[in-house]
Amino acid sequence: MLLKQLSILNFKNCAELNIEFVDGVNCFLGNNGEGKTNLLDAIYYLSFCKSYFNSIDSQNIKHDEPFFVLEGLYQQNEKEEKVYCGMKRNQKKIIKLNKKLYDRLADHIGKIPLVMISPIDILLIIEGSDMRRKFIDGIIAQYDKNYLNNLLLYNKALNHRNLLLRSFWLNRNYDKDSLEVWNEQLVKYGIQIYESRKKFVEEFTPIFQKYYTTLSNDFEKVTLNYISQLNDDGFEKLLIDNIEKDRTNHYTNFGIHKDDLEFLIGDLPLKKFGSQGQQKTYLLALKLAQAELITAISKKKVIFLLDDIFDKLDENRMKQLLNIVGNGNFGQIFITDTSLKRIPEILTEEKITFKAFKIQKGEALNV
Repeated sequence: MLLKQLSILNFKNCAELNIEFVDGVNCFLGNNGEGKTNLLDAIYYLSFCKSYFNSIDSQNIKHDEPFFVLEGLYQQNEKEEKVYCGMKRNQKKIIKLNKKLYDRLADHIGKIPLVMISPIDILLIIEGSDMRRKFIDGIIAQYDKNYLNNLLLYNKALNHRNLLLRSFWLNRNYDKDSLEVWNEQLVKYGIQIYESRKKFVEEFTPIFQKYYTTLSNDFEKVTLNYISQLNDDGFEKLLIDNIEKDRTNHYTNFGIHKDDLEFLIGDLPLKKFGSQGQQKTYLLALKLAQAELITAISKKKVIFLLDDIFDKLDENRMKQLLNIVGNGNFGQIFITDTSLKRIPEILTEEKITFKAFKIQKGEALNV
């Protein structure tokens, strides 16, 4: 899938913009605060129906404006498709594919496979397990529609079960039959999610290790471990055996909503023992593996967004990364950088096709 043209109206700091792209690498260059990252976020929005950086949709509308509109013209083989996203203040956002309105936003996920790398990805390492579950879920959902549906139904059942546990506590009563209804739902969807995550980690890990080896010149061994309570016990048994704990705490203590992904460097936790350079290389390898796996399963080339990731990379690793993403296997690339020359010079030297734009106050000028 290739993004041929992007149109923006009142999105973040961009009042109005129409811009055309090349099939290879597209560079957004300029000083911080001019809107480079906002352009990447607009492209991300058209794939995922949400911002990468701000979950509150109304805050993505330009200050004092009543709405925003994003439109992307895509090409898949010889076929053109247009994605429209619009939102007015105090109203629901609208997503359309070729002028047809989606019944559910979830139906759009996976239509335009995309991977983004940003400085905020460090949260994958330093924050809690919720961030790493979202990372896994975001990958699988792009190629497995059943997974996303199972996840939505699991979370719905989990919410109902937690409300029921709280009502038992508030009303000083207990209804075993009512609880079993939601136990059945959790087990039904939870086991399917668990099996999908387990299979994903098994397939993903060797790809990730391959990229880490390339980027680090085979300097150290890295590993991913899938941590789940279901690794050691059946889900139904966990719910039954721990009902007293659930009643005491008024919520569900066991299930796939407690899963985690452990990042190891050598045999040690990356969070505690990895240097800044090792952590950054780890994140890059994770995202490259994400793109390769989605491409292999979906049979669609992934759009790759790289936001301000080159400041702490030496020139050799920059060249390695640009060669990896620019070799044609990942589809279209969008990169931001504060330097007007650094990336264009490397791309020219490596004979990689590119187009560069200088971004200034939300406007794009050809370099």
